[in-house]
Amino acid sequence: MSTTDANGPETGRLGRLPDAVAARVVTPAVLRGLEPVPSAMLLGRAEPVGDEAARWAAEPVAELLKEAEARFGGRRPTESDAWLAPRLHWTLRLTRAEAADSGLWNFLALCLRPEYVMWRWGGKDGSVGQIARFTGPWATQAFSRLWWAAELFRDGDNYAPVELACSDQDILNTTLRFRMIQHRPAAQALLRLRARGTVATGRDTNAAVKAANAATMLVNEALAPDEPPDPEAYAEWLEEAGEGVVRYDNVLPRGPRDGRVRHASVEALTDWFDELFAYAAVRGKEKAEK
Repeated sequence: MSTTDANGPETGRLGRLPDAVAARVVTPAVLRGLEPVPSAMLLGRAEPVGDEAARWAAEPVAELLKEAEARFGGRRPTESDAWLAPRLHWTLRLTRAEAADSGLWNFLALCLRPEYVMWRWGGKDGSVGQIARFTGPWATQAFSRLWWAAELFRDGDNYAPVELACSDQDILNTTLRFRMIQHRPAAQALLRLRARGTVATGRDTNAAVKAANAATMLVNEALAPDEPPDPEAYAEWLEEAGEGVVRYDNVLPRGPRDGRVRHASVEALTDWFDELFAYAAVRGKEKAEK
């Protein structure tokens, strides 16, 4: 049964925690694992978000995160990213404008499931190295990075490219910081480079992304046009929240039916990025070739 904290959201609903509040509570003692996150107190400082729609229910998200911890508890936590990212995106159905609100991600990390952050990013001594894993830039924060990776790498309703991207920490940690990844054919082309073996190491990935990003979005659109978004299909997907059941097996859910990326555009950019990478400066490459 859900209850309501003073001035806060119902505990059964998602909310938002302002950045200023979040930053004050993540103290050095919390980061070192010496003190727990005061989630109960923070819930009372959180603000309501959304409406009564099923997509704002907190329980499905919390259960999904618990499942990720249990499923990957005996393995390296990094291995959970590829499994969790598409399922988090499917479960937490947001518009891009809603996903740009850092307060929502603060709420997930500090009120809903701080245990996940400590598990995923904690060292052997129980410490979390960066405050940004709790509250920080969207490409770094524990949950927003996975949701946005799924949004940017999915191919319409197909989450398979998300699994590929998030199973490679070099791609996941490097690409999100660059603007070019917002062009859908460019995102898929980078994955093709990795699949081809053209880009094989973390240094390769960093060099390839920088080279591709140096080519402006205007050039990308001219060489490899993308389909315009389908807001009606996305809105329909949002409204369907709660109608399905989260799949905890290895079968991927289906994302928004808002159109696949043009195959010809992906191929054109893959070939072009391949040429750009041939001339890109890869740190240590010259020494390795001698």
